Amino acid sequence: MLEVAQSRPPMLVHEGWSRAFPWLVQGTTTRGPHGRFDLGLFSRGSGEQQVRANWRELAEGAGLPTVVHAQQVHGSRIHIALGETSGPGGAHALGLPPRAVSQRPLLLDPADGHVTEMPGVLLAVTTADCVPVFLVDPERRAVGALHAGWRGVAAGILEGALDTLHDAFGTASSDVRVHLGPAICGECYEVGPEVFEALGQEVPSSNEPIDVRSVLALRARAAGVSPERISVSGHCTRCTNSNLFSHRAGHAQRQVGFIGIRDAPAS
Repeated sequence: MLEVAQSRPPMLVHEGWSRAFPWLVQGTTTRGPHGRFDLGLFSRGSGEQQVRANWRELAEGAGLPTVVHAQQVHGSRIHIALGETSGPGGAHALGLPPRAVSQRPLLLDPADGHVTEMPGVLLAVTTADCVPVFLVDPERRAVGALHAGWRGVAAGILEGALDTLHDAFGTASSDVRVHLGPAICGECYEVGPEVFEALGQEVPSSNEPIDVRSVLALRARAAGVSPERISVSGHCTRCTNSNLFSHRAGHAQRQVGFIGIRDAPAS
């Protein structure tokens, strides 16, 4: 399934990436042993005190001083986390203080994606059936995290993130590794014909299941990502008993997909 479980905080980590890129922090949280590891700040699944405590545990476990998140609106807006306020104009460039530890997470304006090449910054998106998309450019040590529901996919969030990585950091799509993380699978996610139409798929006459991760993989290839650098999680939020929250299963709670760059060790 590509990911291996870790217990503190409870999460699934891309095993291949953790071996290949020791400078990378990446994973998707799970519900934890008692189902309490809810990180939904806007979904009202758990009390705010518990959710804030869970975010602190995530930040401490990741070991990065700054954690950035935003209320998600199923769109294609991307934040660029920089060490200064100047930056390219295609997406929203945000200068971050080098050690923004007072608030975890640091909440930005509504958006569904984040990119950075700044060490010490953890990019975080919440999901509960939608796809957490992880992007890594190992040549330039630039990373991204996206919340990709079908509306965001239709709006071009993946293509927009690749363009933003190129404009901000010089990333070539052919250098990018893409991992499509734990999400609802193509057998469990039944939707109406309008979703197939929005995603450019053959339109059925009635509701049918759709595999959003397969659509994202095709879009990544069309945008120039090498097929061998695209990986897809085997975990489904509904049917694989992976201890994940699922909106379709009636959960108001959320897990977090996160990625960041470790600080370089002192020489």
